[in-house]
Amino acid sequence: MEKKQTYAQAGVDIEKGDRFAEFIAKFPSKAIGKGLGGFAGGVELEWARFKRPVLLSCTDGVGTKLLVAQKLGVFDTVGIDLVAMNVNDLAVCGCFPEVFLDYIAIGKIEDGLLQSLIKGVIAGCEEAECVLAGGETAEMPDLYHGKDFDLAGFCVGLVEKDQMLPRPDRMASGDAVFGVASSGVHSNGYSLARKCVPAEDTAAWRELLTPTRIYVKTMKKLVPLAGLQGAAHITGGGLYGNIERILPPHLQLRLDWNWKIPEIFSKIEKGGNVDREEMVRVFNMGIGLALVVSAAQADAFQKAAQASGVDVVRIGALEAGALRRG
Repeated sequence: MEKKQTYAQAGVDIEKGDRFAEFIAKFPSKAIGKGLGGFAGGVELEWARFKRPVLLSCTDGVGTKLLVAQKLGVFDTVGIDLVAMNVNDLAVCGCFPEVFLDYIAIGKIEDGLLQSLIKGVIAGCEEAECVLAGGETAEMPDLYHGKDFDLAGFCVGLVEKDQMLPRPDRMASGDAVFGVASSGVHSNGYSLARKCVPAEDTAAWRELLTPTRIYVKTMKKLVPLAGLQGAAHITGGGLYGNIERILPPHLQLRLDWNWKIPEIFSKIEKGGNVDREEMVRVFNMGIGLALVVSAAQADAFQKAAQASGVDVVRIGALEAGALRRG
């Protein structure tokens, strides 16, 4: 008689997956959705506060920063990165997240690893003031080896149509460009960074794992200020590549490079003998959020931002000229 096969023998442990779902559902956080564990998750929305609501959505991952987490055996920060990479893209559109969902694909479910990951996701949702409404954890030993895993996130938010950013039709030569500091490398460029930081420089590797700064609360303070015409989340493509995504074709970006660039970027540049032009094209270079503000209101905007607790630095301006996309 042929031996009977089971799902567990095939490498998928349903009971471990169920325990993980229970761990999330019982986690003490207001960011956990009430319907978690059902076929779909959701939140009640106050539609009355909108006249012409627009639903915006984002999806993103963390990339090979996950390999840094594996190298150090620290997994409670990349969940924050996962939330940040999504909600920041939403926030620069003037939209703020209502719900977040996560997808974890892993070769073999390990309770401690998954719990660390989801604690980071929950912490990110708390910081972003959104609800973890659902998710999926897939154990796939034929696709992922052992503890190898990947993360994907999804977020959805609502914004009043006439409050959406950017507003390229209102931008003009002379408009100011402000920057808000990053917390470090964030979650882009790690395929290069990992090859440039010396293996023995433990402090630098730990710094590479610093979680991406979440700018939702920052943008909630800045969006109401007069003069804001656009915002950019500085991810892959660096400052030029991302700021130019929000500009009209007749304007170009001038950066003054007058801010202090964190030391981690120098370590990457020197350790890998990377050209400065390549560094600028790949990394955020210390600025994680950029803002375009009308020239006439730039000074007042900066004062109001500082008064609200947001440290903005004028890092450049817009100039007439052909936009160099890519």
